[in-house]
Amino acid sequence: MILKNYKRPFFFLLLLSATFLSISVSAQKISPADLKKLAAKEDTLKLYSLYLNTDSLTEDRMVSDSIFTKTLVRALQIKNSFYYPFDSLLGISKLYAPDSTFRIITWVISYNDYYYRQRGAIQFPTSNGSLKLLPLRDFSEFTTKPNDSTRTRMNWIGAMYYNIIKTQYNNKNYYTLFGFDNYSAMSSMKWIEVLTFDAKKEPVFGGPFFTYENDSIPKPAQHRFNIEFKKGARVLVDYIPDLDMILVDHLISENNDPEHQWTYVPDGDQEGFKWENGKWVHVDKVFTFKLKDGEAPIGDPLLDPKGNRNEKKLQEKTDQNKKKENNPPDQMNME
Repeated sequence: MILKNYKRPFFFLLLLSATFLSISVSAQKISPADLKKLAAKEDTLKLYSLYLNTDSLTEDRMVSDSIFTKTLVRALQIKNSFYYPFDSLLGISKLYAPDSTFRIITWVISYNDYYYRQRGAIQFPTSNGSLKLLPLRDFSEFTTKPNDSTRTRMNWIGAMYYNIIKTQYNNKNYYTLFGFDNYSAMSSMKWIEVLTFDAKKEPVFGGPFFTYENDSIPKPAQHRFNIEFKKGARVLVDYIPDLDMILVDHLISENNDPEHQWTYVPDGDQEGFKWENGKWVHVDKVFTFKLKDGEAPIGDPLLDPKGNRNEKKLQEKTDQNKKKENNPPDQMNME
């Protein structure tokens, strides 16, 4: 059973709308004068976010990244900037926590096809509208075992985040982040990272949250989860509200070369993680539906079980094809 497109339930859309409405209402805290300043900063940021993602020369991308970073900090220093969405900044992730207690801003700079660096910062709302911003330092290149340790914002395993969800256990909030990493010339990565905050409200990345205790062959818990796959492959790693769990495409080497992760692509199956007692518990095979012998879907066959042609069905198919030829898609859509 292969799932590619998921429809989120109505209650989840309502929850999402409520979150955006809350942020929109809070944005009214920004004075007209400050809104004008933020809009001007956004115009500048929009240009440099484009440049840092598209300039052909490495040195130009580096200059754009530097100017973008400095301009972003100046923009965030404007009172109540937390509530300003910066919607026009393409290639820059701006994710609000589901409870609006913080937002995390991430992006990537490419030095060449083999070397990428992630940038990031966490912004918090404050009672007086002043800036509270914690920068994140990408430490990925300095570690060979990223899945076995809890980390601070100073040795963060960098990723550009595309989703964030909130779970709870024993009255404590856990924020699960889903991120993309360009990684190398031939492969990309996706990460799942659990973010918590300590007593000083400092971010704590990771912990033994990903457990494999229910697998047929159990293995030690991981502090974060990642998969590496062929560059350009479409790989699902995300939380699916309909199932109330994380789904991850199962990967295999497309040319039977399992030693090289850059050959890995989805095989049509999914594994997953279910939130239980403060842990993401691994589910080795999410979909176990199996067809009985003789129940495989075969469509509308033109041959009977003995191999004889069904002339009536054959003629119907011929007439349908002729109708399509005489009515191109554009004409059919206009009717």
